[in-house]
Amino acid sequence: MVEVKRALLTGITGQDGSYLSEFLLGKGYEVHGIIRRTSTFNTDRIDHIYVDPHNDQARLFLHYGDLTDGTTLRRILEEIEPHEIYNLGAQSHVRVSFDAPEYTVDTVAMGTLRILEAIRDYQRRTGNQVRFYQAGSSEMFGKVLEVPQKETTPFYPRSPYSCAKVYAHWQTVNYRESYNLFACNGILFNHESPRRGETFVTRKITRALARIVAGQQKHLYMGNLDAQRDWGYAKDYVQAMWMMLQQDEPDDYVIATNETHSIKEFLNLAFGYVNLNWEDYVVFDERYLRPAEVDLLIGDSSKAQEKLGWKPSVTFEELVHLMVEADLKALGLIPLNGHTAQPTLDRATVRSVATSNLS
Repeated sequence: MVEVKRALLTGITGQDGSYLSEFLLGKGYEVHGIIRRTSTFNTDRIDHIYVDPHNDQARLFLHYGDLTDGTTLRRILEEIEPHEIYNLGAQSHVRVSFDAPEYTVDTVAMGTLRILEAIRDYQRRTGNQVRFYQAGSSEMFGKVLEVPQKETTPFYPRSPYSCAKVYAHWQTVNYRESYNLFACNGILFNHESPRRGETFVTRKITRALARIVAGQQKHLYMGNLDAQRDWGYAKDYVQAMWMMLQQDEPDDYVIATNETHSIKEFLNLAFGYVNLNWEDYVVFDERYLRPAEVDLLIGDSSKAQEKLGWKPSVTFEELVHLMVEADLKALGLIPLNGHTAQPTLDRATVRSVATSNLS
């Protein structure tokens, strides 16, 4: 009888954690996720795949823990005995990291080190190999020294968050080389979806647009509109995480679309989809500026495409429209029926709804 693979995820309630959980369950995995204890539920993104653990069919299990609590992380690892660990948890908002640098570094940098140490001790004691995925970030490149950025491009982090990610990246490499851990870094460029957190710029735009169409909001306050990013679809990117851990040898990979777009371009596509001019609604607010800006990020994912066979399936325009439609649907403005990256309504219908609500 073939043993069912077990995966342990930190950050399971986030955008990437929810998509990766779906993907792994579809592959027949037993999935375990670490969640922080709060007085309110924060599991909206995974509620649709959660089954009561008393049910014999349950294959998704949640455990209370925190990246700042090494003792609990070790206990969970010992109890689950996972084959794969995906470290997706973090204080991941770049602007917030300037306001809470110590907490950000403790979760992002030291949290990764705590997991690596737990894996090292577990493997030494049991002889069981655990394959580890560390969620890196294009923000590590920061003030870019090479365009496009690839695995060998030097890091130049420009925030407490990206500094912490660089530390986590090199510790992952160090544990791979020093202790023969199967540990991979995925240097993922910006990846978005309707499940993106509402304070991240892309979702902030599409959610505000839906509220403007609904007559619930008049303005959208923004910071730097000239920043350029390499934006992909999160559902594509979690597949790359899994692919890395299925290789014969561990390695590090850039995951990106190989093209860059400005926030202004995102605004143009989003507002243009409902026949509105973003300049009529967007207001500059300096509080959203970072103390140190990252102006341009564009990834070269040639290595991942060649060695993993991975490539993005959703274009930038399709991604923007997918997110706009999802937020319009969330407010009951249009009936949508799809689970596809392609727009499910013709634009004339969407625009007529927008016009009627704004008139």
